[in-house]
Amino acid sequence: MRDRRWDVAGGRNEPPPADDAAAWITGAVPDGWFNGPPRVVVDREEIIIVGRLPEPELAAEATPADRAAAEAGRINQHREETRDRRIGIARQIEHRYRRKVAWGAACGETEELFTNVSAPVMTRLRQPERRVLDTLVDAGVARSRSEALAWCVRLVGQHAQEWLGELRTAMGTVEDLRRRGPTT
Repeated sequence: MRDRRWDVAGGRNEPPPADDAAAWITGAVPDGWFNGPPRVVVDREEIIIVGRLPEPELAAEATPADRAAAEAGRINQHREETRDRRIGIARQIEHRYRRKVAWGAACGETEELFTNVSAPVMTRLRQPERRVLDTLVDAGVARSRSEALAWCVRLVGQHAQEWLGELRTAMGTVEDLRRRGPTT
């Protein structure tokens, strides 16, 4: 069976597998940065690493706005203090897995991604689909068809999380079977 990661001319088409990325990253992240191992999400273009930070201690009478501000401050402090080290780790990850790296942090109810990839996606749409996007633009929900399409994808993601999770699990099972199958 032909390796799908290579195109006809022999050039790289897809990045190498990143099955061990979460474990490798957990080992590379310095102890004490996060409460537990970071959450690692991998796709074809990017690896996102989000770690949970300890919540700041606040007075009992702190408002929800105070709590949100304290959490944002904790995330910002972590971002500034770890910048150089995160850049070094990201370079290693990018070399190993051939994907861009985005870092983020979560604290309490607040989560922030520091930088992440905005990948262009090309698609052909027929008039009924274009009209959906144009309606969103005309109504001011989005500024462009591109933004409207991103809005639609986010909406589907929010309302179909359980189904998408099941689909990803099934795809992982198929990929595992492929790996264990005979080679040609």
